[in-house]
Amino acid sequence: MQDNTIGIILAGGVGARLNPLTAERAKPAVPFGGRYRIIDFTLSNCMHSGLRRILVLTQYKSHSLQKHLRDGWSIYNPELSEYITPVPAQMRTGASWYSGTADAIYQNLYLLERSGAEYVLILAGDHIYRMDYAAMLQHHRNSGAESTVACLQVEVEQAKSFGVVTVNEDDRIVSFCEKPDRSPGLSGDPDHVLASMGVYVFSIPCLVELLRKDHEAESTHDFGRDVLPSIVKTHRVVAYRFGGSSGRVTVDRYWRDVGTIDAYYEANMDLLQPQPAINLYQGDWPIRTYEGQHPPARSVPGRSGHEAEIVNCMLASGALIVGGSVRHTIVFSNVRVEEGAVVEKSLLFEGVKVGEGARLRRCIVDKHVTIPAGAEIGFDRVHDAKRFTVSDAGVVVIPKGYCFD
Repeated sequence: MQDNTIGIILAGGVGARLNPLTAERAKPAVPFGGRYRIIDFTLSNCMHSGLRRILVLTQYKSHSLQKHLRDGWSIYNPELSEYITPVPAQMRTGASWYSGTADAIYQNLYLLERSGAEYVLILAGDHIYRMDYAAMLQHHRNSGAESTVACLQVEVEQAKSFGVVTVNEDDRIVSFCEKPDRSPGLSGDPDHVLASMGVYVFSIPCLVELLRKDHEAESTHDFGRDVLPSIVKTHRVVAYRFGGSSGRVTVDRYWRDVGTIDAYYEANMDLLQPQPAINLYQGDWPIRTYEGQHPPARSVPGRSGHEAEIVNCMLASGALIVGGSVRHTIVFSNVRVEEGAVVEKSLLFEGVKVGEGARLRRCIVDKHVTIPAGAEIGFDRVHDAKRFTVSDAGVVVIPKGYCFD
C-alpha cells in the first residue's frame, strides 16, 4: 500500500513559541537530542514505514532545513521514482503564502494529482515520536475510511491544547473539536480524552474535493479547525489509535509536541532518564540524521590535572570536556567545556564553548556561543531575563551566536 501513497510533511510554521531557537531557522530544523533535527523523527518514520515519495512543504526561514534535507536525506533514487523533495511556497494559486495547513496542501494539489498515488499521508514535521505509518495506512484501507486520523489518549486537563475527537463503538469519529475549553472524558475513562496527533490519511480524490470546497469557503484553511470538523457527519472519518500492537516499531506510546521552550526542554531531558520513554538506542527503529565528520568525544584533564566529571550526559562527536563538570546535560558536536566550569541540566548546541569557572544551570545555549570565564547563568532569574529569554519554568535560552559584553 505504501507504493500507492505519497507523504506530505508540513514544515513551514513559524514556531513563534520556540523563539529564539526559531529566530533563524524553521521549527522542524531545531536541533534535538545531541545530534538530530526535530524533523528527523518524522522522516525516519517515513523511511522505516516504506514510504519513498515525500514532499516537505517549507516556508518560514527554510534555508537551514533545506540544507539538512540535502546533506542528511538525499538517500532515495529518483530513477526509481523515489524522492524527498522540499517544496517552498510558490503562490501557485494566488497572491498569498501558505495561510494554514489545508491551504498549504491546496496550493500543491497539482503535485498530488500528477503523482498517480491513491492515498496521501499528511504529517507534521515538528513532533517527537516513533510510528509505523504502514500500519495506519492498512487500517485506513481495511476500515473503508475516506479519512483516518491518528489519535492518542491525553489527560482531560491537556485537552485544550489538542483537537479532541469523539468516536462510536467502531472508532468512527462523530465529532472533532479543535482545542476546546472543556471536554468530557472517554466512556469508562473520564480522566482522558482522545486527541488528534495531526497525522492524517486521505484518499486523494476525497482530499482534492474537500480542499477545493475549503478554499472557496470562509475558513482559516486548517485541517483541525475547519476541514475535519466539517466532514465527520458527511464522510467516513475513522480514528487510528496510536501505540497499539500493530506495526513493526517497538511500542513506547511516546509522542511530544515540542512547540514551547519548556516542552522542548523537557522532551530533551526525557532522553536522560534511566529508562527513557523514547529510547534512542532501540535497534529496530533508528533515527537517521546528518552529522559532520568530527573526532570522537573525549574527556581531558585540565591544566591543573583536575579530571573532567561527566554524570548522566549525552555527548556528540567532537565534544571535549577539559577538566570541567557536566551533569545531566546533552552536549552536541564540537562543544568544549573548560576547567572548573560546571554545566547542569542544560543543552549545549554545536560549537558552544564554556569558559573556565563558568556555571550554567537549566540553560539552552544555541550554536556557536562562547560563555565567558566565570559567567553564571541560570541562578538569578531577574538578571538573566534582562539579557535572555527565560521560559515560564525558568529555562534560560541564549540565542545563536550571542556575543557577551
